[in-house]
Amino acid sequence: MTITGSAPSPLRHPFGDLARFRDRAALVTADGQVTYTELADRVAVRAEAWLDCRRLVLLSGANTVDFVVSYLAALAAGCPVAVVPGAEGHLAAVIRAWDPDIVVRCAPEGGAVDDVRRAGSTHHLHPDLALLLSTSGSTGSPKLVRLSQDNLTSNAASIADYLGLTDADCGITSLPLHYCYGLSVLHSHLSVGAAVALTETSVVDRCFWELFEQAGVTGLSGVPHTFDLLDHTGFADRTLPRLRYVTQAGGKLAAERVRGYHRTGRRSGWDFYVMYGQTEATARMAYLPPDLAEEWPQAIGRAVPGGSLRLEPVEGAGGDVGELVYAGPNVMMGYAEHPRDLALDAMPGELRTGDLARELPHGLFEVVGRSSRFTKVFGLRVNLDDVEAHLAGHGITARCVGVEGSIDVFVTRRRDVRPARELAAGLCAVPTWVVSAHRLAELPRTPSGKPDYPRLGALAAVSRGHEPAPQGVDVADLCDLYARVLDRDDVTADDSFAGLGADSLSFVEMSVRLGERVDPLPSDWHTLPIREIAAGAAHRSRWGTSLDTTVLLRAVSTVLIVGSHVELFDLTGGAHLLLILAGYNLARFHLGAGASATTSARMWWAMVAVLVPSVLWIGAVTLLFGDYDLSTVTFLNWAFGSDTWDDRWRFWFLECLVWILAGVAVLFASPRVRRLEARSPFGFALGVFAAAMALRLMLTGWTADDIDHYLTPYLLWLFALGWLAARATTLQQRLLVSLLGVIAVVDFFGEPSRERVIWVGLLIALWIPAVRLPRAVAWLVGVLATSSLAVYLTHWQVYPHLEVDHPWLALFASLAVGVTYHSATKPLVESARRVRRTQRRVPTVPIPAPGSSTGHTVGASTRTT
Repeated sequence: MTITGSAPSPLRHPFGDLARFRDRAALVTADGQVTYTELADRVAVRAEAWLDCRRLVLLSGANTVDFVVSYLAALAAGCPVAVVPGAEGHLAAVIRAWDPDIVVRCAPEGGAVDDVRRAGSTHHLHPDLALLLSTSGSTGSPKLVRLSQDNLTSNAASIADYLGLTDADCGITSLPLHYCYGLSVLHSHLSVGAAVALTETSVVDRCFWELFEQAGVTGLSGVPHTFDLLDHTGFADRTLPRLRYVTQAGGKLAAERVRGYHRTGRRSGWDFYVMYGQTEATARMAYLPPDLAEEWPQAIGRAVPGGSLRLEPVEGAGGDVGELVYAGPNVMMGYAEHPRDLALDAMPGELRTGDLARELPHGLFEVVGRSSRFTKVFGLRVNLDDVEAHLAGHGITARCVGVEGSIDVFVTRRRDVRPARELAAGLCAVPTWVVSAHRLAELPRTPSGKPDYPRLGALAAVSRGHEPAPQGVDVADLCDLYARVLDRDDVTADDSFAGLGADSLSFVEMSVRLGERVDPLPSDWHTLPIREIAAGAAHRSRWGTSLDTTVLLRAVSTVLIVGSHVELFDLTGGAHLLLILAGYNLARFHLGAGASATTSARMWWAMVAVLVPSVLWIGAVTLLFGDYDLSTVTFLNWAFGSDTWDDRWRFWFLECLVWILAGVAVLFASPRVRRLEARSPFGFALGVFAAAMALRLMLTGWTADDIDHYLTPYLLWLFALGWLAARATTLQQRLLVSLLGVIAVVDFFGEPSRERVIWVGLLIALWIPAVRLPRAVAWLVGVLATSSLAVYLTHWQVYPHLEVDHPWLALFASLAVGVTYHSATKPLVESARRVRRTQRRVPTVPIPAPGSSTGHTVGASTRTT
């Protein structure tokens, strides 16, 4: 590997010296504002660390001040910056594909964490290269668009020109900043000294409009989906006295809707601009002047200042239709499909858009379809966009693709499947068997909100048998598996297990079922997108099933608990080991991709998943047999229970788990805590473990006595130890945790056999990520592990009746009753999960949200205020 570098260079300001606008507001958030002077200073300080040489910077997107500062600092330091969405799975895929020198992760609640991977650069970087953006929402190795600083500055100036932007304007991040359209809002406003309001919330959220009014926003931008949401929220009736203009791009808006928004704007005092652009032209290529919207609502407009549009003839497209070609200083340097392409020279400043268009009066153009959106069936040339429009005219929302002379139609409603097929065949004058109709939970879109036709094409090819599933594993099958295990209808190929808000119980079932399909199962599969798991999977060729070791440990702990109580053997410590595994799984699932604003809520719902079956069982036993009292039912035994062991202490493990989860939920309600954890996951976990050990030593000393073995404050260190183990990713960290774990466990209980069970279990979890078991055994282990909570709950009422005469039967009966109870209460827990998801969503609309994909049922927004 060759490390290269270059001599330090002065700061480059693509939008001019920001400090020239002095005390004007540059960035506005719900917490205050940042002036241009302050922004310039923060950018300069941030850029200083990157001035020693040009390196490739990968920046994960978030609509925050830290993101803007980091982004501008990279540009100012002359470091090419690749801006990508913040989803952990996508980020990991891009890192593998492009091997950046510096990775900057920006959290939605603020903060930027630098991962400086090397002092120099392994890449040869073109001197003009400034920005890299993806043209699609796919993971893996996406094609990147190479943009220069001249591309950015020229397009920003052009947009500011036709929108008439001044330093009195204020935009708002109604679109993500990793999307070229959203980024162009930032560029154009900074170029004239205008302000930008930064928010992660959606246009359907109350917080969005509070900031909108607080900041005095004058311009609103959106893709077609944004306008679906605005319609849903009664935007036309809002009183927004400072609003001066609204812009729309990112896909075609129906002509009547263009007229409708134009008329609404005229009544309310703002202008409506239809715009057209592509990432390959930095952002914008055309705009429709508001005074022409009424007469020409179907038009994309005329070329932006400094650019030009023309038509290139296309065979068979019709006399007045040709491919739209754009020329201007904002045309990209070219594509990059491999790191070596980062050094390529710039292409000529002309872009073949791939769109078919016709010319209209007043220098306007109308896009009539994509050159790739035509297919031939029986020698007939079929415009797939026309098919979609025809179906829409019959009330059917659909997406159409053509694969090898066939037509595939995708709809979301079961009742539309047959009519869609018949209508499409009738329009194209082909037999119905030529048309295949498919139902998806939601129509896929790219993160920029556009229909994801490549993904639909891949699905159509797989469904027709024209392409095998990637390396023997069907992506659709995996999506269906995730949907069934998690009881969700919004699973997409780009989702990860942790990202779907899963928990440790569903992890057990998923790891067993996934291990039957994917071999070997990656150790970090729970953070990987489904598409990436499928793409990296190999054909099964080895004996047995790969199983996550923590699943086996959970099942073994459950058997040890019941077997010890039945007195078949004397191997105690299973419940304490389960507490370690609970901390381990918290770090993997709820904090797997770093703490976020939803972490606290996820903790509360994890606690609910424990409480629902527990309170039902303990309460029923209390009412029927009087074995327990109210303190046991409410998990308050630590406050009102006896000082010596009695039946009320039977559920100490569940009591500890519930109160610890509640404490963690409260802890992560603080944005500052979340930022600290995001900056150093292992260091934060080490601090939690140290604090828990200090609490233990203060309360009980090194060795606990009797009932102290079962009290939450005395056992918090076990949970923290599991958390720390999950965060240990390097050899040195695992060695440290191994040492700390053994030292902490030894002599705490005063029972060597119990302590051995605990520290051996910890070491196995740390050093052996997966085991291979016969499939039948793996299935049984999965059933026991999934039902561990229920077995622990119910076995107290089962084994006493059989342990004297039939101890082995007592063991098996206890396990069987627990498995049965788990199956009976599982629908209640899944209902709680659905309530959680409903509360996190705003009302749904029948159009998919940006970033959704195959099989993804999306509400208007999943962001919370």
